[in-house]
Amino acid sequence: MAKIVGLDLGGNSINVTAYDGSTFLIEGMAELPSLVTQGPETCIHQLHLGFQKALELTGWHASDVVAVGLDTPGPISADGVLCSKGATNFSGEGYWNFDLRGALAKTLGLPVSFLNDGNAAALYAHWKRFGNDPSKTSVSLIVGTGLGGGVVANGSVLVGKVGFAAELGHVTLPGDWYPDGTIPARCNCGKNSDLESIASLTGIELNLLPYFLPKYPGHPLADLPIKEAAKKVRGMAEKGDEMSRAIFRAQAWALAAHIDQMINVFDPDAIFIGGGVIEASEEMCAWYLEKIRESIPFREEQRDLAIEIVPDGDKAGARGAAVFALQRLP
Repeated sequence: MAKIVGLDLGGNSINVTAYDGSTFLIEGMAELPSLVTQGPETCIHQLHLGFQKALELTGWHASDVVAVGLDTPGPISADGVLCSKGATNFSGEGYWNFDLRGALAKTLGLPVSFLNDGNAAALYAHWKRFGNDPSKTSVSLIVGTGLGGGVVANGSVLVGKVGFAAELGHVTLPGDWYPDGTIPARCNCGKNSDLESIASLTGIELNLLPYFLPKYPGHPLADLPIKEAAKKVRGMAEKGDEMSRAIFRAQAWALAAHIDQMINVFDPDAIFIGGGVIEASEEMCAWYLEKIRESIPFREEQRDLAIEIVPDGDKAGARGAAVFALQRLP
């Protein structure tokens, strides 16, 4: 069997997995600090330690491993080269145009494949649900600090010409997405009213809290710094706070409007929702998915579309990267 190591590189940690072509051999979360702020050399060293951690947890030898799958947030090219001004977690000048994938391949002496983290999670969700069935298509929306995504068709994740395929967070929402009026929304990418400007933690901070707080005088979040308040919205929504639920209801409308666009483009077999937004209570997750579904203007033939949570939470990125590495082997 092919032995593959998957490495999910984030701003704070590296999640590690090992895959033998049929089974993931590391059940729980296996992590170590990513130390990305200390520069590329330290980052590559930490990835090397992550590779060694996989060997320790499986009992494999380095010579057993045939490939490594790497994923990280973008913007970053399909070949794993960071943009000319860095990327989400890699803002220092040392990362500008840095060949992250190539540097890791050189360090390990192994083939290294690359996906952005949204695509990796999307591929894993699709693989978990449909296996290698080439007839299935899915769209994934990963709602976190920003909003990533992925499209899988014919068993393959769409990467795009330069690696920017399925940047679904930066697709502009239709003008009538919110039935109760207009929510002024700007995105850090420079666009107005794209999906990420509403359905993300950043969207809560920049747009949704400023819109809803004046409608709820005396709300306890009004006394907190906006960044701190945004991080508390999910917890308050779980407890039934009216304003916090209204914020997530607005997100559900935005996601539904976007999914309607995806249905008309891809006619998918499933939609997957992942990220921090679904790391909530079972009741909250069920409510959120229900609100998304009831807001989609389905054609009758599409009402049975599966809308599900990305399986295995934070492990999905590393696992998707490993699946992709196996697919890329000759």
